Amino acid sequence: MIFTRLNKSSRPSTAIAMALVIAGTGALGATALEAPAFAQKKKKEEKEEKGQYSKEFLAAYQPLDEIQKSEAPDAAAAKAAVPALVAATSSSDEKRATGGALFNIGNKIGDEDMRLRGLELMMESGTLEPELAGQIGFAAYQAYSARNDIPAARQALESAIAANYSTTATMSDGSQKNIGKPEMQRMIADLYFNADQTQEGLAYVSETVNSLKAAGEPVPEQLIRVGLAQAYENNLQPQSREYVAMLAENYPSPAVWGDAVIITLNSGGYANADALDLLRLSRRLNSYNDTRVLAEYIELLDSRRYPGEVVAAIDEGFALSNVDKSDPFLIESRKEAAGRVSADRQGLSSLAADARKSGATLKTLVVAGDTFLSYDQPAEAEEFYTKALGMSGVETPVVLTRLGIAQFDQGKYSEAGETFRKVEGARKDIANLWAIYAAQKGGR
Repeated sequence: MIFTRLNKSSRPSTAIAMALVIAGTGALGATALEAPAFAQKKKKEEKEEKGQYSKEFLAAYQPLDEIQKSEAPDAAAAKAAVPALVAATSSSDEKRATGGALFNIGNKIGDEDMRLRGLELMMESGTLEPELAGQIGFAAYQAYSARNDIPAARQALESAIAANYSTTATMSDGSQKNIGKPEMQRMIADLYFNADQTQEGLAYVSETVNSLKAAGEPVPEQLIRVGLAQAYENNLQPQSREYVAMLAENYPSPAVWGDAVIITLNSGGYANADALDLLRLSRRLNSYNDTRVLAEYIELLDSRRYPGEVVAAIDEGFALSNVDKSDPFLIESRKEAAGRVSADRQGLSSLAADARKSGATLKTLVVAGDTFLSYDQPAEAEEFYTKALGMSGVETPVVLTRLGIAQFDQGKYSEAGETFRKVEGARKDIANLWAIYAAQKGGR
């Protein structure tokens, strides 16, 4: 879960700053698995497959075969015999046999170079059964990772993924964890992030997410979260908005949606009007992850401009358990707004009449749309925003966003989504969040 801490800043309106604490995004530090024993073909089988093993290979293999059978192999003798065996190794079966011998002896004498060379030869053989191929790929990943050889580690782990391999590993805290495709994808991302190759890691995350979505496969939550954490912590604002939207789309919850709003707000450098329409989403979500989020929304609304919306938003907010009902700013704002509502409402019918005149100006239409939207009369707001869109000088991104909100408020979720997706420019990421939520409300 992501948590937020909100503070004041120097923006004209109260800005919301956020510190992320992303649980469960630490590296998957699996310890090395128990080394598997790679059995070699029996001599009888070797004799029956003379075409797979040359006489030169068998002669060179025999000394190492004896060494690997020993409980306490002679390390010096083993190392001395390796060059001749490798030189005699050419066929697929020979690579597999040599690789298995080197791996097993390397484990026994604690020679990581020999162990890794054994793994490489077995992978090069192309003869491995899927389960064994996955096991060897995973073991090779661990060896390459220890050497900070990221390209090789990634390739090895991708081979384990391709083999549909999974295993149970002992973690750094002693716990047991199943390691399958999602975890391995996360481990590849960590290869880059642990090496401070943030952009490369984020590129891998995006590439993987897009590939999974294209294939109709679920996107691992932790993969998105690690991308979000890295982007946010490194002040990569476009990527932060991308990943938090992705998280809200794939793993929606009140906490995630609350943070989607705040991260988007903090990373967008938005004008007050843009920020207002973003925070209006929090009201539709019926969720504020901090009282100061509601306070920011109310400050942007302004009790003098949208008194009806101020009263409604505060009343709805006070009904939530995590909103501070004793907040002085909210109490005073509601009191001031409530005193203006009656008079403000009296002007609605004349405003609507003016907006419906054939010669209604762009300003009249937009003001009418904004006012009726603020009083939860979305059908009228939709009418006026639609008319405004066809006029010269219209702020298209603003009006499209609010038209989408008006459609959303009527339950026209499909239409709203289409409208939000037309928004370009600075508001694009704001509209994208609205479109995601509209799709969720519409059951898509």
